[in-house]
Amino acid sequence: MHWYLEVWKQYAVFSGRSRRTEYWSFILCNLAILIVLRIIDGLTDSSGMIMLIYSLAVLIPSIAVSVRRLHDTDRSGWWLLVTLFPFFGVLVLLMFMAQDSDPKRNQYGPNPKQAFV
Repeated sequence: MHWYLEVWKQYAVFSGRSRRTEYWSFILCNLAILIVLRIIDGLTDSSGMIMLIYSLAVLIPSIAVSVRRLHDTDRSGWWLLVTLFPFFGVLVLLMFMAQDSDPKRNQYGPNPKQAFV
């Protein structure tokens, strides 16, 4: 939950780097929240409006943490556009997000793991 809140504290920060832990914790928390909201939408017959509102609220932080995660692997945030290629693009992005951090300082800043060692 700590990592989820950290992403919200950096709501629209597209510079710097994010660790795998921060990125994947945020993604898993979002998935869990969306499942709960889907259940609530089904019970209240709200036609998915609750999920839609949450999805719109989390759009910018999701993009920001994804860009910072790409920076951590020494890639530009523009690599997010690879998802425009339906199947191949998503696999490539998934591979990038699962890679370990660049161990040294790169053009996007110092290694975030060094702060927690």
